[in-house]
Amino acid sequence: MSILDEIGKQIEKAKFTTTPKNVGKVIEVGDGVVRVSGLSDVSSSELVLFPPSRPDAHRADGHNITGLALNLEEDSVGVIIFGDWSKLKEGDACETTGRILEVPVGEALVGRVLDALGKPLDAKGSIATKTFYPTEKIAPGVVFRQRVNTPLQTGIRAIDSMIPIGRGQRELIIGDRGLGKTAITLDTIINQKGKNVICIYVAIGQKTSKIAQVVATLEKYKAMDHTIVVAASASDSSTMQYVAPYAGCAMGEYFMDKGRDALVIYDDLSKHAWAYRQISLLLRRPSGREAYPGDIFYLHSRLLERAAKMADKYGGGSLTALPIIETQTGDVSAYIPTNVISITDGQIYLESDLFNAGIRPALNPGLSVSRVGGAAQTKMMKQVAGSLRLDLAQYRELATFAQFGSDLDETTLKRLERGRRITEVLKQPILSPIDVTDQVVVLWAVNNGYFDNIPLEQVAEYEEKILTLFATNKKLKDYLTNKKEIDDYVEKELEKLVASISGSRKVITEGTENKQKAQKVHSSVPSKSSVPSVIKKQSAPSAVTRKRKSKSKQKKKTRH
Repeated sequence: MSILDEIGKQIEKAKFTTTPKNVGKVIEVGDGVVRVSGLSDVSSSELVLFPPSRPDAHRADGHNITGLALNLEEDSVGVIIFGDWSKLKEGDACETTGRILEVPVGEALVGRVLDALGKPLDAKGSIATKTFYPTEKIAPGVVFRQRVNTPLQTGIRAIDSMIPIGRGQRELIIGDRGLGKTAITLDTIINQKGKNVICIYVAIGQKTSKIAQVVATLEKYKAMDHTIVVAASASDSSTMQYVAPYAGCAMGEYFMDKGRDALVIYDDLSKHAWAYRQISLLLRRPSGREAYPGDIFYLHSRLLERAAKMADKYGGGSLTALPIIETQTGDVSAYIPTNVISITDGQIYLESDLFNAGIRPALNPGLSVSRVGGAAQTKMMKQVAGSLRLDLAQYRELATFAQFGSDLDETTLKRLERGRRITEVLKQPILSPIDVTDQVVVLWAVNNGYFDNIPLEQVAEYEEKILTLFATNKKLKDYLTNKKEIDDYVEKELEKLVASISGSRKVITEGTENKQKAQKVHSSVPSKSSVPSVIKKQSAPSAVTRKRKSKSKQKKKTRH
């Protein structure tokens, strides 16, 4: 048998199978974005694979590089790259995968530090989970939701009393750099310990040292036991910063779908918008105001709309979102701040003037608002916080006018003193969240005038004495925790508790005095049935006396 015959037999025995592949070729590479020709069947937001094209290729330490198709043009596709884009060259091959971007989710992620793709960064080994969620997902419709009715306590007295946050709400934290926006979120995470709330902290464009400091703080306060950290630092590509908040949201949605409560913090969405602007400009998308693309509003709306409080028949879980926006010199009317303000359910506005005046947290109660309001508060907090915001606003208005004159009446002076003590009580050091019952007790004492005779420099000491006594009264503390209402029993016990502190004396201001007077007048007015008949006869003059009076008047007129 000749060699040709042998080759022919081998060819006949061979079985060839064909697998269709949608392939393309890189025609341009630059700054984390590549343009690809071909890929005729690629879909938007589909993963694109860039396999090694040469045997000696060492791309991404031996791993294939992946990208995400964003721009679908007539003759090319714009792809953003995950990983080291500098190892890609013009002419390299690529192919579609038929998959969209997914991230790992589940209990195994709790306590870990991950990148935007769900890969571990904490050197604690791989993540043992087989469940994946897509980063992009349609938000739940109205039918699947219920109204926000459960409070999410931040542990910060000024926020829980005046700007309450509910589970399933979207509350914006906005202010200039260095005013304590991240500190508020860290207090909130620490305060969720033991409350069955999973927290996801998403760091976008932050310095690596700051992210490490946040993780160290959470570990110090034992808060990493219920927290997932998703890090896309400033040294990461704009692609990773763009994907990070959607990845964190998907991880929170897993727990919401399981009927549990989750809190996701985006720190911050200003840098997220910058990363998307960079990607869009590199993809040659038309730019608009401040060089942002036209869909910059949709970028954040489709992210924040995924926060929800699900109806009971759909699990009853919730996903609360706390996005952070950094302003420039307090300008809340800029493009990105106004966008996010219009998307969220309220905002906590931090002011530099208050921060410099020593008021921490430096939130402005006039510009801050929660559109959920009292629905996200317990009854006992409503009882003590009802007039707090109004009293504080009146104090600041009076304090402004008091600067121009020294002759003030006693009522105005009392209001000013009460306002100063309310401001002092609302001050709170960072990383020290307060239990809601402790908040209620202190605010009750302030509203009832027990702080009015205390010097300003002794307010913190006096507050500590009240909380120490309250902690020792376990019966009252348990009753208030379970009942969540200030009834007559609690009122009497609190009066005894505060009165036992030396130097404490209740001061009645004009407001409380008017209320007491109204109650006394109301109780002293007798009913018709209780008026004696003698008094009735005296109060109603008879017809004879009326005639006598008229005759005497006529005689006086004739004399004149």
